Amino acid sequence: MLYRMITIVGGLVFVIILFALIWFFCKKFLEHHGVTDQVKDRAMVLATWTFAGISVGLVFAVVGAFVLGPWAFYRTLRGHDVEISDGAAVWWGLAIVLASLGITSIGFFGFLMLVGAY
Repeated sequence: MLYRMITIVGGLVFVIILFALIWFFCKKFLEHHGVTDQVKDRAMVLATWTFAGISVGLVFAVVGAFVLGPWAFYRTLRGHDVEISDGAAVWWGLAIVLASLGITSIGFFGFLMLVGAY
């Protein structure tokens, strides 16, 4: 029972880490493209919708996270007046989703191995 609780708490921590990584990458993306006004707030909105797209995509099919996440990033980015082409916005969204999910999944599988659940 203790291992189950540790695994559940660890999973929740990694969900928080996933959102933090998405927010960090969105903030760096906006700074890289010259956004200076309310960067943290804009990054929070962008990260929230990207995270929501990933979450819905993971529920329906794991591959859906790599479709809905970048799409949500692109759709939200259109409202921030960032000078970037549509194709580049989708590719940036995919890169952010891949990097965030990759780092989080590697850490989570390491955590599962550490507690003996995997």
